[in-house]
Amino acid sequence: MFLSLFTLVFGSLCDFLALAFLVRFAMQWGRAPFRNPLGHFVLAVTDWAVLPTRKLVPGLLGFDLASLLLAWLVQALYLSVVIGVSGIHGGATAEGFGVAMLSGLVETLRLAIYLAMGVVIMSAILSWVNPYAPIAPVFNQLASPLLRPAQRLIPPIGGVDLSPLAVLLLLQVVLKILGYVRIALLPFFAS
Repeated sequence: MFLSLFTLVFGSLCDFLALAFLVRFAMQWGRAPFRNPLGHFVLAVTDWAVLPTRKLVPGLLGFDLASLLLAWLVQALYLSVVIGVSGIHGGATAEGFGVAMLSGLVETLRLAIYLAMGVVIMSAILSWVNPYAPIAPVFNQLASPLLRPAQRLIPPIGGVDLSPLAVLLLLQVVLKILGYVRIALLPFFAS
């Protein structure tokens, strides 16, 4: 019981922080403006870690590698603690740490998929409900690289763009595959 409560609370905090790092990475990669409430929030939550890390890990080709690395390390730290406490994969050993690092990568990918799904859904909803909302350009900028390939393949039907549905289906498939990898690495996630 203690382990499940601990993983719920500590895992939620780590997921939130890793997601903030991923949003920062995505906004910089997609060249989305930070001059909006979401951008200000992300900068306020992540500056304390990203700015010093950038001195060690510079960006590459427009990718904010410091934010991406921090998202992965937060997930790996969480899983290292969980593996150490639970004792699976040898507990706090080199094997356990290796599994935590690999599982941290899977968890970071899982969060990135959820982020992509949220961006596509918000972009679609805002385009229907309020395309002139102040936050709409941010979501459109972030969703555009995901939707563009599907929009080339799927023409609008009756003036309705169905590419978000295709992208969400593809993201669900990737999420399902990551779920199998996740359970193979850490079986306690199966319950």
